[in-house]
Amino acid sequence: MTTTKRVLFVLSSATETLTGAPAGWYLPEAAHPYYVLAADPGISVDFAAPKGPNPPVDPASVQGFPDDIPFLSDPAPKRLLETARVLATVSAADYDAVFYVGGHGPMMDLAADEANAKLLMDFWNANKIVSAVCHGPGAMVLAKLPNGDSILKGKNVTGLSNAEEEAIGKTKDVPFLLEDKLRELGSKYTLATKPFENYVVVDNGGKLITGQNPASAKEVGQKILEALKA
Repeated sequence: MTTTKRVLFVLSSATETLTGAPAGWYLPEAAHPYYVLAADPGISVDFAAPKGPNPPVDPASVQGFPDDIPFLSDPAPKRLLETARVLATVSAADYDAVFYVGGHGPMMDLAADEANAKLLMDFWNANKIVSAVCHGPGAMVLAKLPNGDSILKGKNVTGLSNAEEEAIGKTKDVPFLLEDKLRELGSKYTLATKPFENYVVVDNGGKLITGQNPASAKEVGQKILEALKA
């Protein structure tokens, strides 16, 4: 009998950026990995957000990715969104992997959330899968080892690039540029040869999985699946 593997999707509860523009989580960055993982009968997915149920989807991602709109009314993910757990009440012991959905939202709330940083460290210290896409790695910036170093120091990672943030005109919307922050923390940041191309990086013995942008979301899901099966 196979044991069900459990994956926690963490979504932002933030509704706006520093300029007051709508924020939230990014539709394809939840939908694409969700369908990769949910298609496997041996995997169970839960959602959590700082404020719990009904975390806000970024309207720009709904407009920009109309093919993914059915995700919002699909009964299974719709129920997960409606019953999303309050992040501070979640235990890493209940899950095999954590995945941070991107969007500008995580830069606004998760990046500064001490409860999130503690939860992330519980996953890290238990050698469980830690993964994120696009702005999702912004949720990892507070997590530190006992010596004060970032968990990402010396690790190969990616995330939304400065060039991509500039291309979408959002550099003023966020408290920091993700590429700059990841480099500042001592990570080995790399990026795709062209902006908005699929690019995924795996490190830490397959347990640290990051994708650069929305185009990378499906492959991040596939890499999480591979790691869960390993």
